[in-house]
Amino acid sequence: MNKIKVGDYNILKVIRKVAFGFYLDDNEEGILLPIRFATPDLQIDDEIKVFIYHDSDNRLIATTQIPYAMVGDIAKLKVVEVTKQGAFLDWGLMKDLFVPVSKQLGVMRLGAEYLVKLYLDEQTGRVAATEKIDFLLSNTELSVKEKEIVSLIVYRKTDLGYAMIINNQHIGLLHSNEIYREMVIGEKLEGFVKSIRPDNKIDVVIGKPGFQKVEDETAKILRLLAENDGYLPYHDKSDPEDIYAFFGMSKKVFKMTTGMLYKQQKIVFTKTGIQLVMAD
Repeated sequence: MNKIKVGDYNILKVIRKVAFGFYLDDNEEGILLPIRFATPDLQIDDEIKVFIYHDSDNRLIATTQIPYAMVGDIAKLKVVEVTKQGAFLDWGLMKDLFVPVSKQLGVMRLGAEYLVKLYLDEQTGRVAATEKIDFLLSNTELSVKEKEIVSLIVYRKTDLGYAMIINNQHIGLLHSNEIYREMVIGEKLEGFVKSIRPDNKIDVVIGKPGFQKVEDETAKILRLLAENDGYLPYHDKSDPEDIYAFFGMSKKVFKMTTGMLYKQQKIVFTKTGIQLVMAD
């Protein structure tokens, strides 16, 4: 059997049932899945997908609850308790996530939210979190390429735009001229790698690349036209902010998409906006 992955999902077999739950096979004494987290029809020899972490007594415990983040993830989590040793964050499970004082950038405040990365503590083997993310991000060896779709997390504001965390591994830049709405630190977005410079600096953009994105947006524009009596007061002279606020897309994508719809004879351009072509 594969080694148990703490702070991650595992598929384990039920080996015995007790009054308070089920024990799952870990090639040792078994890991408890409390009865309240088991499905009603769970039986011995069934396999079940569970998340594994340590309980308050430092024993491995299984749950079907879905945590907000797992080991290796970067997430924005809320402080629910502060002690002299550190802070505890709500990560969606019964036992809260610990951030040692040594892993904090400043004093964490009760009720505030912080961007942290989850890791396995080498001494205890428990899942913990650190606010010191910078040294965990590296562009020395890249695992992404240009035009690749990636997950993005808004990291911090810079003079050029926003620093973005790419796939929980790398750092990239979202330039100001590619931003059409307010950015929230810790927000998770889908984007793509626009370019990689010789020094491995990465430029990213929100959304999908090129015509792949246009294909996704045509249906949206047609739906919005249908919902507004076939007419919308937006065109190539409209402000980018107004277009983004209504359509949720950049002006560049709006122009590409409406251009495609025009060629397909599904819309016409008027002096003040776009008009849906009604079928005969």
